[in-house]
Amino acid sequence: MTTNVLAFAETRGGDLRRAALEAVTAARAIADARGGQVHAVLFGAPGIGAHAAALGAHGADAVLVVEHAAFAQNNPEAVSATLAARMGAGYGAFVCAASATGKDLAPRVAAKLQVPLASDVTALTVKGDAITVTHPGYTGKILQTMTLTASPAVVSVRPGAYLPVANAKAGAVETLAPAGDPAASRVKVTETAAGNAAKLDLGEAPVIISGGRGLKEAANFSLVEALAAAFGNAAVGATRAVTDDGWRPHADQIGQTGRLVSPDLYVACGISGAIQHLAGMRTSKCIVAINKDKDAPIFKAADYGIVGDVLEILPVLTDAVKQAKAAG
Repeated sequence: MTTNVLAFAETRGGDLRRAALEAVTAARAIADARGGQVHAVLFGAPGIGAHAAALGAHGADAVLVVEHAAFAQNNPEAVSATLAARMGAGYGAFVCAASATGKDLAPRVAAKLQVPLASDVTALTVKGDAITVTHPGYTGKILQTMTLTASPAVVSVRPGAYLPVANAKAGAVETLAPAGDPAASRVKVTETAAGNAAKLDLGEAPVIISGGRGLKEAANFSLVEALAAAFGNAAVGATRAVTDDGWRPHADQIGQTGRLVSPDLYVACGISGAIQHLAGMRTSKCIVAINKDKDAPIFKAADYGIVGDVLEILPVLTDAVKQAKAAG
C-alpha cells in the first residue's frame, strides 16, 4: 500500500488560498490513517515558493514548488500534466479543493491516471487500501457514500468541509520541474476577471452575518448588510429558502447544498435552523442566533441566543458594534 498523499495548493494572483490549507488538512487525514506523508504542490510565477512555510505549518511534510512565468495565470493543462507525472513517483491519493479551479483540475488528473474521481466530498474515512467518501447527491436530498478501491485515489473536497488545522510538519521545500513546457499549453489564460473586490468571499470571511425567512422580505436584508458593514470584515450569507425565493443570489447560500463555512463568528438572523442549513455552518467557532421562537432548532447549535424580533434587534446590534469599534 502506497501511503503518501499529494495535495494541490491552490493560489490566486500569487496569494495562497484558504482552499490550499483545507486540501492539506484533508490529505493529512488520509496520510495519518496510513502512516504516510503529505506532499503539497505549489504552482506559480517565480517567487511563489514564499508560501511554502504556511503549507508546512498546516501539515505538509514536504512542499514541491513549481515556478514558471506561465503559471502566473491558471494553466490547467500544464498543471495537470505535472501532477499526473508526479503521482507516478508513488502516491496513494491526490487531494485538491472542489473550487472552480479544482473542479477543472481533478478530472484532468484522474483521466491521465485512468482512475475514478470522487468529487465535492464533504467527509472521508480510510480503512486499509480503501477510502470511503461522502458526497451530497440529488441537490442535497441524499448523502451518497462511495468507496474508492482504485489506486491512486483522486478526491476533491468541498470548500469549508475541512477546517485548516495548524499541524506543524517539516515542510521541507523541494523544487519540482514542470512536465514539458508550460508556455506551450494549447489554451492560455490571459486574464482573470475578479468579482466584486469589496465583497468578501464566504469561504474566507472571519465573520458571516446570515439571514433567513424570519427577515420577512428581501428588503430587510439591508439590516443584515448594515451589521456586516459595521464589522468591516464580514460577509453576508443566506438560507436555501431565501435564495430559492430570489431574495439573495444562490452564491450566498450556506448549507449542505450551498457553501460550507467555518468563520470565527456566525450570526444567524431569523434562521430557524433546518438540518440542511446547520450542515453548512455548524463548525463555526462562535454561533450567535437571533429568533423570536425560543424553541427554534438553531438555538441548540448556538453559543449565544437572542430571543426576539430580528428586525428590532439587528439595528441595536449594529449600533453596538459601531460604538465598540469607535472606542477601540
